[in-house]
Amino acid sequence: MRSRCLVVSLASPVRRRQYVVSAMLGLALCAGYGPRAFAEDLFSLNSTSFRVGGAVDSAQVFNQDDCKGDNRSPQLSWRNAPAGTRGFAITIFDEDAPGRGWWHWAVAGIPASVDRLPENASSSGFLKKLGAVEARNDFDTDGYGGPCPPAGKPHRYVVTVYALNSADLRLAQGRPALMFDHEIGTATLGSARMVVTYGR
Repeated sequence: MRSRCLVVSLASPVRRRQYVVSAMLGLALCAGYGPRAFAEDLFSLNSTSFRVGGAVDSAQVFNQDDCKGDNRSPQLSWRNAPAGTRGFAITIFDEDAPGRGWWHWAVAGIPASVDRLPENASSSGFLKKLGAVEARNDFDTDGYGGPCPPAGKPHRYVVTVYALNSADLRLAQGRPALMFDHEIGTATLGSARMVVTYGR
């Protein structure tokens, strides 16, 4: 029995955007692929240090002033980067901090052959061995600076890995994270992210 695939034309641009993912999944099903196989092909980010939507453990919390964590950068791994990827970058950003938000980590120059970082890659020298460079975070230190929000409502921390079309963004160690973010944006082929929370 022949299967039929329905192609829907949506006149409204707003409606089109809402149905992109559904349409892609429908095409995959029509081609004989199940939802699980389709999901496994997506660029994705995972972590043994973080759980999606979960609270950050003390190992990753900042260790200065009244924050008493270990300030260890999280273990991260990713898969299914887009074709043409020549390098990776990672950022962690607090979108709930007052003003423009708060940069906790930005690292670029991760080779395309790498698909994971161990915990504490920022302080252990692992990133330097790869030839990667880290930005100056908003604590005014180079490398990773963990969550340390004011007391009150928990903040959301967006962890993003970027697949880049360039192996060299010409960024130097210690440049501001905002500069890293700009250069990463000019070379991004795709990204995967997770959001975690922390409050005091």
